[in-house]
Amino acid sequence: MTATDEIQRLPEEGEIVIATVKEVTGHGAYVTLDEYNNMTGFLHISEIATGWIRNVERYVRPKQKAVLKVIRVNKTRGEVDTSLKQVSGEERKSKLIEVKKNEKATAFMDFIKSKLKLIDPQVAEIEEKILQKYDYVYDAFEAVARKGPEAIQNVDLAPEIKQAIEEESNKIQIPQVEVRGIMEISSKKPDGIEIIKSTLAGVESSKGGATTTVTYVGAPRYRIVVTAENFKVAEKSMNNAVEKIRSAMEKQHGAFSFTREESKKSHQSG
Repeated sequence: MTATDEIQRLPEEGEIVIATVKEVTGHGAYVTLDEYNNMTGFLHISEIATGWIRNVERYVRPKQKAVLKVIRVNKTRGEVDTSLKQVSGEERKSKLIEVKKNEKATAFMDFIKSKLKLIDPQVAEIEEKILQKYDYVYDAFEAVARKGPEAIQNVDLAPEIKQAIEEESNKIQIPQVEVRGIMEISSKKPDGIEIIKSTLAGVESSKGGATTTVTYVGAPRYRIVVTAENFKVAEKSMNNAVEKIRSAMEKQHGAFSFTREESKKSHQSG
């Protein structure tokens, strides 16, 4: 979906939608469909929850936002019936993420529109080009925040548009985790220092979504730090690096030990 999409007149059966409760009755609730020009839909009491419902307002109240599933569409009469109980937890979560992404994308594109003095058809064209590569417009901004401008180099956009996207992407905070540890490494060989330096340089990298760095603490101690967007990626890179160093030092008949330090979680601007 684009941030400024031309809205279809009617939703499809089975579609997950965001609705606002307009009026609660003894038979259910009238809702407006936020993504369909606030057209009216109906949520029957039998589709609110399983079991007998004594009070509809225990489940839905006027002005409340709800994630609903479209279960019937009468295209002739323009009527839409919806269900609350048929929406799974995963569908609800996915829809809320989609809405949040579209809201953020709209804000970013409004800023770019204003900055570059674009008109609506130009904005729509930019979004269509982005959507040829990404599922959501926001995903392109997030990709640039994570990987830099190369994330959109294959998207057919003018240089000034790409520049504006890059600038807006800098506002996105990318979650970062950090795992760290202390290594004690020594070698009794005459060129032991060079062996250690070469071994450590071999694990310093920025690939696979993780960045690995090694710093000297004081002989024979070195600190290894891996930063990534989640602990799973960070742990995998840390384990690979530690095993690579351990194996290399064993081959050189050196000594190696590793002690964990406390992990950290933070946010980093793109």
